[in-house]
Amino acid sequence: MYIYNETMNVDDSVHDAWLIWIKAHIPKVLGTGKFEKATLTKVLVEEEMGGQTYSVQYRSYSREALDAFYRDDAEKFRLEGLKNFADKMLTFKTELQIVNEFTVNFK
Repeated sequence: MYIYNETMNVDDSVHDAWLIWIKAHIPKVLGTGKFEKATLTKVLVEEEMGGQTYSVQYRSYSREALDAFYRDDAEKFRLEGLKNFADKMLTFKTELQIVNEFTVNFK
C-alpha cells in the first residue's frame, strides 16, 4: 500500500478560502478511483515563512493506481490549485510505502 502525501503551506490571507476549497478538492481526487481514503491534517509547527501548513494523505490501492493518478489526473489537479491560489500556496509531494501497521486494543 502507498500513501501519496501533499504538504501545503498556505498564506494567512487566503487560508479560509483555501480550507473551503481543499475540503471540496479532496473528494474530487478520491473520485478518480485511484485512492481508497484521504486524511487532512494540520501540521502543528510554526513555519518561519508564516502561513499555516497542512498535509493530505491519500491512501492508494496499489503502485499501479498511484502511477495511473500521476499519468491521468495529477497535472489537472495541480493546475487547479495553481489557478486558485497561485503564489499563496506552496506545495510539495512525497510518497510513502506502508511497511507494517500496528493497532492496540485495550479491552
